[in-house]
Amino acid sequence: MRLFRSLTLLMTLVAPSVFADDLYQVEMILVRQNAVPAIVSRAAPEDWNAGAQPISPDSLRTPSLNGEVEKLTSSADYTVLLHKAWQQTLGENASKVAISDGKEQYGQFPIEGTLSMKLGRFTDVDADFWVNQFDANGTVTASERLKQESHTKNGQLNFLDNGHLGLLIKITSLTAPAPREAPEVVPD
Repeated sequence: MRLFRSLTLLMTLVAPSVFADDLYQVEMILVRQNAVPAIVSRAAPEDWNAGAQPISPDSLRTPSLNGEVEKLTSSADYTVLLHKAWQQTLGENASKVAISDGKEQYGQFPIEGTLSMKLGRFTDVDADFWVNQFDANGTVTASERLKQESHTKNGQLNFLDNGHLGLLIKITSLTAPAPREAPEVVPD
């Protein structure tokens, strides 16, 4: 009976740390698939970021998927529109960030969108990006949209295919221990 009480107490102390938010590096590459005809949607809404927090400049990191970007840019089949890497905490509650690139015009950018992520067995990703065209007055006249949800596997490069636009994303834990190398010789 004493063992069960000790075990219960131990589980109570350890359980909150299991569900605590951990630090992750997120890297994404937004691409246009040139072989697929562009689907022009309604113009991006003015509230495109919908309350999402912008990525802090302090959390930006040097991208590591440069080899993949080189392969994509060397092919006429793809145009790389955006490549960013940052670190942030992720947990059981969805975390939504606003991502933009280019010169802001009346609160909108040439590339803008949100990325919502939630940890579980896999990481649930909800991507909503707009690639905008502006007129001479700075008003959005046309947009291409990527709206995709996915269950991505952490530590692996995942592709979210949305027809003419696609998103490569890699989410890597910065706090989990690195996997051990396999021994050269397996003992009998």
